[in-house]
Amino acid sequence: MRGFQMGKILFVNACVRPDSRTLVLAKHVLGQMDGEIEEVRLEQEPLAPLDWNRLQERDRYAASKDFSAPMFRYARQFVEADEIVIAAPYWDLLFPAVVRTYLESVTVCGLSFKYSPQGVPIGLCKAGRLIYVTTAGGPIGGKNLGYDYIKALSHTFYGISDVTCFKAENLDIVGADVDAIMDRAIREIHAAFYN
Repeated sequence: MRGFQMGKILFVNACVRPDSRTLVLAKHVLGQMDGEIEEVRLEQEPLAPLDWNRLQERDRYAASKDFSAPMFRYARQFVEADEIVIAAPYWDLLFPAVVRTYLESVTVCGLSFKYSPQGVPIGLCKAGRLIYVTTAGGPIGGKNLGYDYIKALSHTFYGISDVTCFKAENLDIVGADVDAIMDRAIREIHAAFYN
C-alpha cells in the first residue's frame, strides 16, 4: 500500500474515549497519507436512525434526484472523498452503534450508488481506498465483523475495491504487553505504506 496522490481524506472518527487506542492507530495511518483531512466525529454529530418519517422524506428527495437537503450531507461528503479512514473500536464483535447509523446516512441510492438495469449495485463514490482501524480488549480472530461489514458495503455499494484493516487486539488481557501490541500494529501500518 503506497500513499495515494494528494486529495481529500475523510476521517470518520467513532472513538469516544479521550485516550482511545483506536484513535492512536488512526493518527498513525493519517500521518502516512497526503491530503487535506476532513474529520467527522460521530459522537458530536446529530445522527439518528431512519424512522418512517425520515425514510419518506429521503425517498421523496431521492425520487426527484435532489440531494441538496441537509440529511444528505454525510453521503455527499463520503462520495466526494478521495480516500476514507474509519476509526471504530471493536465493540460487541462489531463497532459502536453510531457507525451503523452513519452508514445508513451514507448509503443512498442515486447518490453513493445506483442500480444497473439488471439490478446490480454500481458504486458512485470517488474514493480509491478505504482504511478501517480498530482495537479490541480481547481477541478479534476471525470475527472482525465490523470490518467485514464495511468491506462488503464498500465492494457492493460504494465501488471502493481497495479496503484494508489495521488492528490491535488482546489489549485488556491480564498480563498483556500493551505497548508491544500497539508498537507491532504501528509497525504494520508503516510497513504497509512503505513496502
